[in-house]
Amino acid sequence: MKKMYFIAVYPPEEIIEEIKVFKRDLAISYDNSKALKNEAHITLFPPFSRELKLEEDIHIAFQKINTQLLPFEVELNGFGSFPNPNNPVIFVHPEDNIHLIDLYHRVKQQFNFTQYSFTPHMTVGYRNLTWENYLKAWEKYEHKEYKTKFLVNKIILLRHDENWVPIAEKSFKGVI
Repeated sequence: MKKMYFIAVYPPEEIIEEIKVFKRDLAISYDNSKALKNEAHITLFPPFSRELKLEEDIHIAFQKINTQLLPFEVELNGFGSFPNPNNPVIFVHPEDNIHLIDLYHRVKQQFNFTQYSFTPHMTVGYRNLTWENYLKAWEKYEHKEYKTKFLVNKIILLRHDENWVPIAEKSFKGVI
C-alpha cells in the first residue's frame, strides 16, 4: 500500500489559527473549500509517494538531515500568489530568509530524488480555486496587511492518513 509523505515547518498554533481566518474567507467568499484541507505550513520537501513498508527508510533519511542549527525567525509579511490560470494559488508571504534556504538545502541533501524549486509560502487558497475567483480574491488580498513572525526550531515529517499526520519531528540542536 502506498502512502504520501512530506516535510515541513509549522508555525505555532496561534498563527495557524490566524491564517485559518483567511482560508475560511477563501472557502466562503470564493468557493475554495480545499483551502481548509491543510493547516498553515512551509513545505521543505513536497509530497511524495512510497510503499508503506519502506517507511522505515524515510524515517532513517529524515533523521540524517543535519539540524545542527540555531532556531531562527521567519517573518510573514502580506500575501503573494502564483497566477497560473490552471491552478492559481494565494499565499501568506514569508520574507526572504537565508536560514530557511539553508534548511531546505539540508533537507534536499537527504531527499534529493525529485527536482523541484523552493519558493517558501504558506498556502491560503488553491486546488479548486477557479481563475475567476482567484482574480476576485487577489484584488482583496494583494494589498491586504498581515504581518507576524515565528521561531523555527524543528522540522516535521508527515504522512497522509485521511489527513496529514505528523509521524516524526527533528528539533534543532544548535551549533556546537
